Amino acid sequence: MSRPRTVIIGAGFAGYRTARTLSRLARGRADITLLNPTDYFLYLPLLPQVAAGILEPRRVTVSLSGTLRQVRLVLGEADRIDLDARTVHYTGPEGDGGSLSYDRLVLAAGSVNKLLPIPGVAEHAHGFRGLPEALYLRDHVTRQVELAAATDDPATCAARCTFVVVGAGYTGTEVAAHGKLFSDAQVHKHPMRTGMRPRWLLLDTADRVLPELDERLSRTADRVLRDRGVDVRMGTSVKEATREGVLLTDGEFVDTRTLVWCVGVRPDPLAESLGLPMERGRLLVDPQLRVPGRPEVFACGDAAAVPDLEEPGQYTPMTAQHAWRQGKVCAHNVAASLGDGEPRSYRHRDLGFVVDLGGVKAAANPLGVHLSGPAAGAVTRGYHLAAMPGNRVRVAADWLLDAVLPRQAVQLGLVRSWSVPLDTASPEVARVPPGPGRKRSGEEAAEPAPGPAGNRPGGEPGRRRSGPRPPAGQHLAPGPVKRTDSSDNPAGPGNPVDPGNPVDPGNPVDSVEGDS
Repeated sequence: MSRPRTVIIGAGFAGYRTARTLSRLARGRADITLLNPTDYFLYLPLLPQVAAGILEPRRVTVSLSGTLRQVRLVLGEADRIDLDARTVHYTGPEGDGGSLSYDRLVLAAGSVNKLLPIPGVAEHAHGFRGLPEALYLRDHVTRQVELAAATDDPATCAARCTFVVVGAGYTGTEVAAHGKLFSDAQVHKHPMRTGMRPRWLLLDTADRVLPELDERLSRTADRVLRDRGVDVRMGTSVKEATREGVLLTDGEFVDTRTLVWCVGVRPDPLAESLGLPMERGRLLVDPQLRVPGRPEVFACGDAAAVPDLEEPGQYTPMTAQHAWRQGKVCAHNVAASLGDGEPRSYRHRDLGFVVDLGGVKAAANPLGVHLSGPAAGAVTRGYHLAAMPGNRVRVAADWLLDAVLPRQAVQLGLVRSWSVPLDTASPEVARVPPGPGRKRSGEEAAEPAPGPAGNRPGGEPGRRRSGPRPPAGQHLAPGPVKRTDSSDNPAGPGNPVDPGNPVDPGNPVDSVEGDS
């Protein structure tokens, strides 16, 4: 008799936890397959530290094959799910297609950058959801400092030293906080630093920083940012983005070559393609994370609208805290559906939140106790070390080295601006040009790479290439892209844009429940 087959789509917080827990529960009695475009789990809360040069990129990644020993890893992006045939169709990293049959399916596809219909944003902004975007931002900030030092034009110098971050949720707040320290340190030790004054702007339509958190945490973060020199502007956003800068909603034009888009996230479009009942782009499930009418299908994390049993009538927010804990419950319920144990309903209790503001500064309220300054910083880093499923010693070592040694500010040039477009359904994958003679399905052969990246703020200069150039705003990718998200209707049906209520994964304080 063949063993039951479980396919898990996505290896974010929810998918990774599901695979890890289910492999322990099944003890070899089930075939578990994990479909993911990369071979690592990304610990998103520490991504701003990668962009700021504190942590090396591999520190925030955990090998899937190395930590999920009884799970088969398939590299690829899910294109289509045939619910009746119980088959997942996917595209591999080299453009080849494949399919996976299942007896149980767990949809944990996560989320993608949230787009708003603002002119120029899709062409001139970069998100902050994946490792390629963090590496690009680190190189980009370093490059702008070098270019500012080399110019004789004060206006150009000021524009290159101006960095605009849109979205004052977790991600945007931490990016601005760490980015200001990073750019200040580079300018301070630069031999040609005369006249260079890095300027960081943090914008949001909300009335305060971290609007989704307790007001005391918000006040602490706001005070640290302003004391550090970040220009915090609430009730303000971007009206239009251009190559030379951004026009703000208050009428001011800011000369800049850097626009970081952190307005939040939206569910992966894959969930919407199933044609099942949705809630603002998320797949509706019952408290046991099962899709009604499809007992073999489970969903958790950002892709699922999970009823909040603590607040009837509401759904749990799209945060890492809920995704991580839902993954464990989902694994138990999948095992129960296969005859091992009893199903569980998802319940939660918030244990507090932590916000890393760089240096020794942070804001935290573990178990409701409000902390700030070094004490909050210690709690925040202690939480991250406890919550990470791997690399703890390496992360701690990088923190120690950062405390006693200057950061290395060099451009690696590994990620180009055109390879991390904002309008992508796969922010975890850097786009690269297809090889010579290769064609994408249904398309003519693309040229080796897009035209010069000068069509983006701060884009790297490109070599002149013969042949046709792609239309403005078009991003070329290897093989078929998983899904095409229209910037004309960025949120898609059932997922309306709500610029005043951004969703951000954040850094919740939570029990690690014995995981190491």
